[in-house]
Amino acid sequence: MLWSNKIGQRVWMVMIIACIATASMPVSGAEGYGRYDVVVIGSELQGILLAREARHLGLRVLILDPRSKPGGELIQGEMLFLDEPLNKERKSIVQGEMKNLFEQYNQGTIRDRNEFRKYYNKLIQGMSLKSGITIRHVEETVAAGGNRILKSLTYTDRDQKTYKVEADYWIENTDFNALTGRLRHKKRIPGMETVENSNKPDYMGATYMLKFKNVNWKRLHQDIMGSDSLSNVERWYGPHTYVDWNFGVGFSNVMAKYEPAGRLMRLRGLNMVNQGNGRVIVNGLILYNVDPSRGKSVREALRKGRAEAPRILEYLRARLPGFENAELNGYPRYLYIRDFNRYETEYVLTYEDVMNGKIFWDNVSIGAYPVDLQGTVHIPHGIHLGVPEPYGIPLRSFLLKNYDNVIVAGKNIGADIRAYGSARIMANNALAAQTIGIILGLESKKKQLKELTPEDFERIHLLLKTEYKIDVELP
Repeated sequence: MLWSNKIGQRVWMVMIIACIATASMPVSGAEGYGRYDVVVIGSELQGILLAREARHLGLRVLILDPRSKPGGELIQGEMLFLDEPLNKERKSIVQGEMKNLFEQYNQGTIRDRNEFRKYYNKLIQGMSLKSGITIRHVEETVAAGGNRILKSLTYTDRDQKTYKVEADYWIENTDFNALTGRLRHKKRIPGMETVENSNKPDYMGATYMLKFKNVNWKRLHQDIMGSDSLSNVERWYGPHTYVDWNFGVGFSNVMAKYEPAGRLMRLRGLNMVNQGNGRVIVNGLILYNVDPSRGKSVREALRKGRAEAPRILEYLRARLPGFENAELNGYPRYLYIRDFNRYETEYVLTYEDVMNGKIFWDNVSIGAYPVDLQGTVHIPHGIHLGVPEPYGIPLRSFLLKNYDNVIVAGKNIGADIRAYGSARIMANNALAAQTIGIILGLESKKKQLKELTPEDFERIHLLLKTEYKIDVELP
């Protein structure tokens, strides 16, 4: 009888422990756990557009963000000077959801961070998004054809609870390879070191955005554009200096004379946005050797940028009309990371493709923009390699090589460094991301993306034109 009681007590103890363990473990199928059609890692705008389309078409989508707050370069980094791709007639070629954003941006209804944040929040409304996660483990398997498949991902949330998710497709949507950096069978695309003839990997500088208030934009515009000739403006302020009622660019001659207090920084020519009511945000302060995959490196760059901002304010007050009474208007919470590791895709877009206006059978975007390689420590002024006419960007440049179910989004595009100088622009690869989200929603239950044929794309391109007003076959 005593032996029986002890057995019974042990059984009850095991049952109690099991119940406690089960209560602390997320239930399969609960948000952030279980199986999804698409899991997006990171919250940059491009991947959000992909997720939004896939969700609208019935796929189960989860967004896991390694950063503490969502929004990436657009919301947290406040990179609010949007570059607009133009054709040879200087007309915009922006399409899809980005066209909607650019229309409001150019009209002035979306200019400051709060307005962009409202826009972004509408995009993510209703989606499952968890910020502040840390990837702990990825599980890979081998597919029938010999390629790899990313099977599952284990992560911890802010509360250090552990979750495991599986997915049919995984999207790399960070600016620091949070997902692809963990995969074993990838190969890095050579970066700026090839331009520098160096053996050590190198990257274009990051940007710390500068925010001002009490700027007299009317005076800036009138004093610059009211000069007796544009040649005088360019001789004093620098080539291509121009100011209209909304945007201002140039001033490279003036900024070249600025001497930063800190190391590994440079004040380049300014890209300025008039946000209204005396507020102006400026893309101009470059910081070199920032590693976005290391929190310490990002924090140090933010510290340096914040320390330099008051000195730049005093410099602009003394040298730019309309800035005489300007003040600082806060500080960004993050950086604009324009370049980091990228890995080989099924097709790596080349500089020749870009400059020759090549159109692909599996186009998912039409791109255009000057080939602009921003500076590094070794090439501080950067390099400009020409102005292409519109060119195609294929789906294959977003499908990670050696993996059947990993897609790269945004600035993770597979492109050689010279092609990347143009393809990296948000409007170019955001259209691609939106298009890929549509294709996933329509095709992923039928066949793998890597199995799509030219005949499939004839049908896909026609549907994009008729249902979405997206034409990615434009010459």
